[in-house]
Amino acid sequence: MSKHLRTAAGAKVAPRELKQERASRTRRQLLDAAATAFASKGFPSVTLQDIADLAEVTKGAVYFHFTNKEAVAVAVTEEFYTQLPAIGESVTARHLPPLDAVAELLLQTAIALRDNPVMQAGARLQIERNLVDADLPTPFSGFTQLITELLGQAQDEGTLRATDIAAMARVVVAAFFGSQHISWVQRNREDLADRVQEIIDVVLHHHT
Repeated sequence: MSKHLRTAAGAKVAPRELKQERASRTRRQLLDAAATAFASKGFPSVTLQDIADLAEVTKGAVYFHFTNKEAVAVAVTEEFYTQLPAIGESVTARHLPPLDAVAELLLQTAIALRDNPVMQAGARLQIERNLVDADLPTPFSGFTQLITELLGQAQDEGTLRATDIAAMARVVVAAFFGSQHISWVQRNREDLADRVQEIIDVVLHHHT
């Protein structure tokens, strides 16, 4: 028997690489399943068996990747804090005027929270963090920092009249995550983009 397996293209792939790829794919399935479960049911109500069933793997496969439910919650939260900065990077890469960039960041994050279970789970796990017996990342620090920097740029350009940029950034972030929470509870986030547009109109445009 050949030591290597051949792909359709004829390239050699070591069995170990295939095993790692399969393990990585399984972990991705587990994270997506856990995110869906945490987002819909909340951390206390989810079991490892729920996650295994959603991911269509055995409970043993869950334990292969994670020691317990807390470890899964940490991994999902870390994924949330990978995706949140990625939204910021995609917005800043467009080189919009700073206030437009803040507005676009809020709207794109709102869409992700509306449509993406990992984002929904991350937001819910922050609310339930006192129920998770593990250290979760500090909430929204990078998000707040980016908004602070963009508002500072707008102030330097003379397109923003606010005097305390750090306070304004904190207010914008608090309003944003408060709005997404209320929208989630009342409308399952269906109206989130509209609620976020209100923040943009009232908080940002009022100071221009």
